[in-house]
Amino acid sequence: MALFRFRVYWEEDDLVYRDIEIRPTQTFLEFHKCIITAYEFDGKHAASFFDSNEKWTRGREINSEVLVNKRDAPALSMMRTPVSALVTTPDHKFVYEYDPVKKWSFLVELIGVSKDEDSRKTYPFILRKEGVAPAQYGVKGVNLDKLMEVEEKYDLGEDDMDGFGSEGEEESSEDSGLDTGGGSDSFEE
Repeated sequence: MALFRFRVYWEEDDLVYRDIEIRPTQTFLEFHKCIITAYEFDGKHAASFFDSNEKWTRGREINSEVLVNKRDAPALSMMRTPVSALVTTPDHKFVYEYDPVKKWSFLVELIGVSKDEDSRKTYPFILRKEGVAPAQYGVKGVNLDKLMEVEEKYDLGEDDMDGFGSEGEEESSEDSGLDTGGGSDSFEE
């Protein structure tokens, strides 16, 4: 079965994004829950997807609070609408809005279609996380696991903790070839 691969950008900073793979038959409600998980939000608020064009103009709404799809209704139901029902182009776009009061906005773009489904993965699947997710309420605390990853990545040992190396500490003024004063070329007032 094919998979849709979407990139979900935080509208405030396009360097913060999550790549999510989802089956075309899965619903927008499942997609919504995956985005909430990927951005570490609590999922306690209403959300909407909006069909969009190249300029991110909001079109038809798919809402988490609508329970049934009705003809001529202002919004479709996330629970009843499969993702494939609205994906019409290879680079289809949606605007995703979480929490109508805070208006967290994300730009969702189809970046690929894959034929390879991994039987070991549960879909929708968070494929990639880039950047630090915004804090839904206030400031996020320091995650010690992430701090350890950074320390290991940059191999920060106890010797290097002050941020300065030991290069040049043993060099004296005699070795450097600099005249440290007292010569005939000194400036007099």
